[in-house]
Amino acid sequence: MLEGKRGGYGTAKRLPLIGGKLSYAVRKRIFLNIRKLLPALLGLPAAFAAGFIILAAQGYDAPLSFTSLFHYSVFSRFAFFGTLARSVPLILTGLSAAAAFSSGCVNLGQPGQLILGALAAAALGLAVDLPALLMIPLLLLAAMAAGGLWAFIAGWFRHRFAMDEFISTLMLNFAADYFALYLISGPLLDRDMFSPMTKAIHSGGFLPLPGGFPTAVAVVLLVFCLVWIFFHRTKTGYELKIMGTSRLFARTGGCRTDADFLTVIIISGALAGLAGGLLIMGGQQHRFLKGLGANYAWDGVMIAIVADNGLTAVLLYGLFFAMLQTGSMGMEMETAVPSEFVLVFQAIIVLFAAASRKSFGVIMNWITVRRKAGKTARGEAHDT
Repeated sequence: MLEGKRGGYGTAKRLPLIGGKLSYAVRKRIFLNIRKLLPALLGLPAAFAAGFIILAAQGYDAPLSFTSLFHYSVFSRFAFFGTLARSVPLILTGLSAAAAFSSGCVNLGQPGQLILGALAAAALGLAVDLPALLMIPLLLLAAMAAGGLWAFIAGWFRHRFAMDEFISTLMLNFAADYFALYLISGPLLDRDMFSPMTKAIHSGGFLPLPGGFPTAVAVVLLVFCLVWIFFHRTKTGYELKIMGTSRLFARTGGCRTDADFLTVIIISGALAGLAGGLLIMGGQQHRFLKGLGANYAWDGVMIAIVADNGLTAVLLYGLFFAMLQTGSMGMEMETAVPSEFVLVFQAIIVLFAAASRKSFGVIMNWITVRRKAGKTARGEAHDT
């Protein structure tokens, strides 16, 4: 089985100092973290500069627009709680995409998995009426199971028929969308309403809102910790990271690549399904409506790309994108800048973050090559 250097997992933390200096493993980890952080520090200011230029070119007050954007997303309790609530599906779908992408699994089925998770929570919430202490965990598990099962279909297609999950997960999104539309237009239709939707689930499945605080955030933080521990502190998580780097190397090293692939695609689907379940349980209407989820799933994929599949970065970018989306209406009221500008700005952030990461990687590789070439030249000169 593959292991880390110097005795396996966690050795660098147990032996951080060698001769009063940081060990090589710790210094390398710090360097890699800085290398991941710097592109974001370079890309975000460039994206904001581009946003300023676009607004100014259209005749808008760019400083006031961005001030309003953040004022209406952070600087009041109502706005801050709204931002936290909006971040829930963004973070979970971002974690879903990041978990898959970092393991070499191209799962683009988050929209369908979110819908199936929401449907499962809504259907079970209508069928069962239990105390909240039992009802809430039951609905959460049902949502995760539905999302994971929907993702497993694509995993089984790959295992049985060698079908690319890139295609199968995309196609399953359409199947989930039409299946949901059938259910909310027929068997689960609330006939007292004028558009396709289910009835509200029983109150035992409502997530509490103490003082307006969305407790779904606590669920997200718990899940984030569990996912982080799984990928950084377990044997399977280590295998998945190796598989994301090179499937052939992982297989040669003894990793169970087929089983690991099924594991990660189920986990990825379960996270997206949980996002759907929380939209039902922690939403305003507590029912499944046509169009539920909007673009949350695709925004989550975008967040994973910007975050370079880093779990902590997904958490931070999820909060940041939620701030942008929450404050967009306030910005429009204050400055008449269309709220759709935020969609453009998000795309700019993705482009600049990806471009700065790639450019920074090229520069760092060039510096490394030059440094090694210099050492080689000095060594040859010393020998002569």
